[in-house]
Amino acid sequence: MAFDYITSNIILNVAGIAVFAITGVLAGSKRGMDIFGVVVVGVITALGGGTLRDIIIDAPVFWLDNVIYVWIAVFAAVVAFFLKDLLWRTHKPLLHLDAVGIAVFNIQAIDKTLLLGYGPTIAVIMGILTGITGGIVRDILTDRKNLILRPELYATPIFAGGIIYVLLMTYTPETFALNTIIGTLTVIVIRFAAIRWNLCYPGFLRVASEECEK
Repeated sequence: MAFDYITSNIILNVAGIAVFAITGVLAGSKRGMDIFGVVVVGVITALGGGTLRDIIIDAPVFWLDNVIYVWIAVFAAVVAFFLKDLLWRTHKPLLHLDAVGIAVFNIQAIDKTLLLGYGPTIAVIMGILTGITGGIVRDILTDRKNLILRPELYATPIFAGGIIYVLLMTYTPETFALNTIIGTLTVIVIRFAAIRWNLCYPGFLRVASEECEK
């Protein structure tokens, strides 16, 4: 099981870093930034959530121990810079890529937190924190309305995916790969649905917003 956790942590970390670096570049490209500026935003976006997580759980900051993660973020950001026009032709690429990023980082953070001996509650919290932090920093740096402040569901899909994944790992740890897929897809499906159909909490559970009125 330890091997599975470690292997999964590395794979998910690489995937999350690459995807979040791309979202940073896409956000920065809409602000007329040069290649150096958008690469910096991309790298900060990719590494920010995991950095904060590791500081909180008193673990070595992952990219200080293995600088390859920094170069993965840089490479993904540079490639995205030259492909930004192509990427922006797709439907809502920033929102959809962000959804994939938070889903991947959520599971990766939960795995790492559990592996270090913390309980399920802390693991779920770290999953949420890791998922949203990079995006918050990205949107602040590029002067965008932060996604967590948007009316449609954002943190809730991360929470739901985290709960489901922790439960699956508690009761059926032998199906590790399937659990990872289910936990990741839970976040992606709910978040994609929220983007597509503007899904929000009912009025009595939120502050009224015109964007959520059907």
